[in-house]
Amino acid sequence: MEKEKAHYVDGFVLVIRKGKIDAYRRMAQMAGKIWREHGALEFRECIGDDLAVKMGVPFSRVMKIKRNETVVFSWITYKSRAHRDKVNAKVMKDLRMGDMDPKSMPFDLKRMAYGGFKILVDG
Repeated sequence: MEKEKAHYVDGFVLVIRKGKIDAYRRMAQMAGKIWREHGALEFRECIGDDLAVKMGVPFSRVMKIKRNETVVFSWITYKSRAHRDKVNAKVMKDLRMGDMDPKSMPFDLKRMAYGGFKILVDG
């Protein structure tokens, strides 16, 4: 069975203290399970590894990370923007999301970048 192709992506970049990576991983694993159960095609969370790049502007500079911080780059894929909206509406009503209090997040919501994106090139 061929995997369904995504046509819409929600993307996130955020800053996290290195000491909170395990707490973030647990939260992200639960979130990924919830999003996938409600129809998201893919849920990915990536932790900064090679941020001292010479080309372009490093994420570490854009996000103004401190020595004890790193960057998380994440995305969720959907069939379309309308599908994203339906999935996210279901996710927000999911009772398990009540456990994710913004005040207890293992990262700073004020330093999170987020947006919805149409696929420009796929392949």
